[in-house]
Amino acid sequence: MSHWDIYQSTGKKATRNGFGDGLLEAARKNPKVVALCADLAGSLKMDLFEKEFPERFTQVGVAEANMMGMAAGMATTGLIPYTGTFANFSTGRVFDQIRQSIAYSEKNVKICASHAGLTLGEDGATHQILEDIGLMKMLPGMTVINPADYAQTKAAAMAIADWKGPVYLRFGRPDWPVFTEQLPFEIGKAICLKKGKDVSIFATGHMLWQALEAVRQLETEGIDCELINIHTIKPLDSEAVLESVARTGGAVSCEEHQRHGGLGDSIAQLLALHLPRPMEYVAVNDRFGESGKPTDLLEKYGLGVKDLVLAVKKVLSR
Repeated sequence: MSHWDIYQSTGKKATRNGFGDGLLEAARKNPKVVALCADLAGSLKMDLFEKEFPERFTQVGVAEANMMGMAAGMATTGLIPYTGTFANFSTGRVFDQIRQSIAYSEKNVKICASHAGLTLGEDGATHQILEDIGLMKMLPGMTVINPADYAQTKAAAMAIADWKGPVYLRFGRPDWPVFTEQLPFEIGKAICLKKGKDVSIFATGHMLWQALEAVRQLETEGIDCELINIHTIKPLDSEAVLESVARTGGAVSCEEHQRHGGLGDSIAQLLALHLPRPMEYVAVNDRFGESGKPTDLLEKYGLGVKDLVLAVKKVLSR
């Protein structure tokens, strides 16, 4: 077993469970943490918080725009509000309120968004938002975090309580392999899971597990990939990206998001300015999602392990 092969799944648990557990821990440590939910406490596992801290929990109902305004108001009093609803309601439905009431005045609001991406599964295109990272990262001063598994989501939910300013924390619905328990988590700091010399893979969210599987497969073919987890999309760890690509000479980005406006675009922009090198995107290519099983959708939309393997080989051929 190679030194990096410690990254094996210890079981499956949803990233939304990581959020629920992390929020509860953050609240236990900091009495200023409060939570608002738009009628989805069970889905976002915020019911744990509601049970332990009922006086610090506000059930807003199906009124997401109001929730953002209320959170902004609470932040002006020194509280640290966490808002919770599905990712498409956390961004697309309330972009105006986030822009005007939270981002513009740098309010200390934590926008926590579940059920993001294709892996939402059977709920289909209307709920599978694939544009949210782009919407949020374009807002000045907004921090954007997309953790990879239960453990990393729990760590992120706790860390954002101490991070000053607005944050967008994105996570998902399905049970997913848990494999980052032994990794440190620091906002804005990429994590290198494996050093390599042939190509750099930058993965975020659920796609980190797909990338791990691809790297293992490529290793059997004699291709030595470097694998870096970009959990914080903004601020991007530019130093880590440039250092890695300078050594390997090529890059592959992988994300459960539209190709336009996501992590790949941030990396491509950085490389274009400082270190032009061959690059491939593994992302959804200008399409809406559809109803289906999470893993089937990843395969159909070009986010499977085989798609990552192909992208690496394309970079090498260039």
